[in-house]
Amino acid sequence: MNVVVCGISHKSASVDLRGKVSFAPETVVQVLQDARSIINAQEVALLSTCNRTEIYLYGEMTDTQILTWLSMIKGVELITLKDCFYSYRDQEAVSHLMRVASGLDSVILGEPQIFGQIKSAYSVGREAGTVSTMLNRAFQLAFSAAKRVRSETAIGKNPVSVAYASVNLASQIFANLKDVHALLIGAGETIDLVAKHLREQQIGKITVANRTLSRAQELVEEYAAEAILLSDIPDFLHQADIVISSTASQLPLLGKGAVESALKKRKHRPLFMVDVAVPRDIEPEVEELSDVYLYTVDDLEEVVRDNRKARTSAASLAETIIEQEGQKWSKQYRALAAVDTIRAFRSSIESIRDAEIEKALTALDRGQDSEDIINMLARNLTNKLLHKPTTRLKQASEEGRDDAINATKDLFDLNKSEH
Repeated sequence: MNVVVCGISHKSASVDLRGKVSFAPETVVQVLQDARSIINAQEVALLSTCNRTEIYLYGEMTDTQILTWLSMIKGVELITLKDCFYSYRDQEAVSHLMRVASGLDSVILGEPQIFGQIKSAYSVGREAGTVSTMLNRAFQLAFSAAKRVRSETAIGKNPVSVAYASVNLASQIFANLKDVHALLIGAGETIDLVAKHLREQQIGKITVANRTLSRAQELVEEYAAEAILLSDIPDFLHQADIVISSTASQLPLLGKGAVESALKKRKHRPLFMVDVAVPRDIEPEVEELSDVYLYTVDDLEEVVRDNRKARTSAASLAETIIEQEGQKWSKQYRALAAVDTIRAFRSSIESIRDAEIEKALTALDRGQDSEDIINMLARNLTNKLLHKPTTRLKQASEEGRDDAINATKDLFDLNKSEH
């Protein structure tokens, strides 16, 4: 049995491929339950973000089984997936999970959102009934490592996130944001952070578009913004100078035609757009329009390069913490490996004990002398408990297997008795 972490990320796959392999939140529970039976996994959890799709498993599955399943359900050619697919097992798998949870494997080093996304993946797995003992241990250690990294290093000191990068880029393009109108599409954590950073930059006006008005209105109240429905965007788009989109939609929300129409109404005043969603919310063809500046999540890396440098020095300390926490996993895993042996050993001893007690009780019922029965019980237990071990030790000695002899001395603390 192995703990396995596998998938694709911004380091191995393009944003388009990551979009094809991503999972809509409402489908994850069913996907987990199906995956457990299809790929022979005892436990399974799934993380799907704009930067990565990762599968966390415990069982006897092979990489080929996992790849074939992923290729089949996402409709992506096996060879395409194989070229950008990575897989880790046991301690390497848990160490990778720790690095991801700590933000050390993110596009933006040390970004905080990933910790919440990992916790969500764990919670959904528990809800689906596909996360149990082994993955629970792995996730708990990852959470512990991430908290240590946050509290013991300066990796989260400088504001670096997709949200921050988007606003930072906007402030470089617009000299003064006080007269600028921003349209934010979505109402999740990223958009919440974008709104926060825009308010800190004293943006002129914010409009939040979402599938449901209720969630958008929560942001509206906090940031003194306006709420509209996604269906209102085409009529509203021409009023926006900045468009930042981050939803979980599986299909684009803004096409080239809608943006082209808005540009005409704007008399071709430039439109700054950031699409941090995976799959994309804004069609790639929009970039062909001359008055549009369209950036994706992969384009934001340069924007935060300076702040990343400030975090890099903290990353080496963070890696040391990951190594320490990874060693804890190794100890726990090795201890668990002995559990079945200990359980079988105890069961064997208890079986011998119960049989001898039954004989002793029968002898008592027959009126035999109690002292003789106690001596018989002690003698029989001693002989039966020692028979197999002494036979094996003699055999080991004949074969020159000193390891078995030394292990027995260590187990029963026999070295002291030699002196």
